[in-house]
Amino acid sequence: MQQTNRQTGISTVLAFLLIPISGLALDIYIPSFPQMVEGLQTTAANVRLTMTVYLVSYGISQLFVGGLVDSFGRYRPGMTALALFVLTSFLITQLDRMDWLLVLRAIQGFLIAVIMVAKRSFFIDVFEGEKQKHYTSLLSIVWSAAPILAPFLGGYLEHFFGWRANFYFLAIYGLVLLILEACFSGETLKERRPFRLAMLVGSYRQMLAARDFSYGILVLGLSYSMVIVFNMAAPFIIENVFHYTAVQTGYGALVSGLALLAGGLFSKWLLRKPLFRKLRNGLLVQLGMAIAMYCIALRFHHVIFMMVFVALLHFQIGYLYNCYFTYCLTRFPAMAGMSGGVTSGGSYIVTSFASYALAGVLNIYDVSGLSVSYMVFSLLIGVLLLLLYPVMGSRATGALTV
Repeated sequence: MQQTNRQTGISTVLAFLLIPISGLALDIYIPSFPQMVEGLQTTAANVRLTMTVYLVSYGISQLFVGGLVDSFGRYRPGMTALALFVLTSFLITQLDRMDWLLVLRAIQGFLIAVIMVAKRSFFIDVFEGEKQKHYTSLLSIVWSAAPILAPFLGGYLEHFFGWRANFYFLAIYGLVLLILEACFSGETLKERRPFRLAMLVGSYRQMLAARDFSYGILVLGLSYSMVIVFNMAAPFIIENVFHYTAVQTGYGALVSGLALLAGGLFSKWLLRKPLFRKLRNGLLVQLGMAIAMYCIALRFHHVIFMMVFVALLHFQIGYLYNCYFTYCLTRFPAMAGMSGGVTSGGSYIVTSFASYALAGVLNIYDVSGLSVSYMVFSLLIGVLLLLLYPVMGSRATGALTV
C-alpha cells in the first residue's frame, strides 16, 4: 500500500501522535511502583527490573531495526509492531506473575523500537529541504513531551483506577492509532535496500573506533541514568517516606521532565560555544549541586527541598545530554541513520544497566541515597571527560576529529 499525496497530511499528524508512545510506555506506570510491589507480591527491585528490561530491549533493537525497515519497508513492520504492542499491553493487565511481566516488557521494548524507527524514517521519506528540517526539529520536541506528561497522567490513573489502568491506557491509545493508520497511512519507502550484515558490522566498527563517539555514548548513558534512577526511586521516597500519593509522584516527574527540557533548550542557545568547555563547566556545576544536596539532606529532609535540587540537577543533565547528543548525531553524516541508531540504542543500553545496578547497590529509599547516586554518576562522567581531554580539550569549535 503506497502512500499518496492526499494522505500525507493525515499521516504526518498520525506520525507525531505515535512518536510519544516510547516515552509513554517507559514512564506512565512509574507512580504505580509501590502498588505493583504489593499487588504482584514482589520486591521493589523486581518492579524496577521491568523498566530495565524494556530499556535494554529498546536499546539493543535500535542497533539493527534501521537496516530491517530499510529492507522491508516502513508500513508493514510498523503496523505489525503496533498491533503486537496493543496485544501485549492488554495481556499485561491480566497478569499476576512478575516473570511474565518481564517477558512482555522485553517484547514491548523491541516493538517500540520498530515503531519509532519506522516513524522517524517517515519524515525523511516524505519531506525534503526546509520542510524536512522543520518536521524533524518538531520531532524531538514532540518526543520530549511524553516523559514529561506520562508520569503525571499515570499518577492520576493509579490514584483512581490502580496500576493496571496504565497498561489499559497504552493498549487503547495504540489501538486507536492502529485503526487510524490502517485507514489513512501507507508505505513511504521508495527504494528498498538489501540487508547486508557484513556491511552493517563494518560501519559499526568504524563508528565505535572513534573515541569521541564511543565515549560519548557512555557519557549520554550515564547522564540519562540519573534521570532513570530518580524515576525508580521517586515513587518509594515520595509515597513511602513522605507519605504522599501517586498523584504527587506524577507531579514530581513533571518537574523533572520540565527541567530536562529547559536544560536542553539552554544547550541549543549555547550551540556555537566550544563543546568540551560546555561539558566541563556543566559537569562541575552538576557535581557541586549533588554534593550540596547530600550535605543539606543530612540536616533537612523534606520533599520540596528534594524536588528543588532535582529540578536544578535535571536542568544540568538536560543541558549536558543535549550538547553531546547533538554532536554524536552529526559525527558521521554519511551514516546518519546508523549513527543515530547506535547513539540512541547504545546510550539506552548503558542507561539500563548502570541505573539498575546503582539503584540496587545503593538501595535508594531516601534523599541522601538519591544525592549519592547523582555524585557517583557525575564522577564517572568526569573520568570519561578526562580521558577525552587529549582529543577534545584543544578544540575551540567543538568540531572533533579522531
